[in-house]
Amino acid sequence: MGMKDKFQDQSQQWQEQAKQKAQQAREQGQRGQEQGQQRGRPGQEQGQRRGKPGERMRDEETERLQREEQDRFDQDYDV
Repeated sequence: MGMKDKFQDQSQQWQEQAKQKAQQAREQGQRGQEQGQQRGRPGQEQGQRRGKPGERMRDEETERLQREEQDRFDQDYDV
């Protein structure tokens, strides 16, 4: 396995991990919202809304890091 393949595999693994973590966060948010509704606590709903922009920031951060890694990788092979 060449270096390029190794980096691509690693990048794919990171992407999958990021997707899994995002899915887990969504599921936890839905569970928390359902529990808040069952208890009749409207404040819980507001807390869930506040959490979503942070989730979006984590996704954007992951994408940015992956782009930077790909750029470094491409630079190594452009020579």
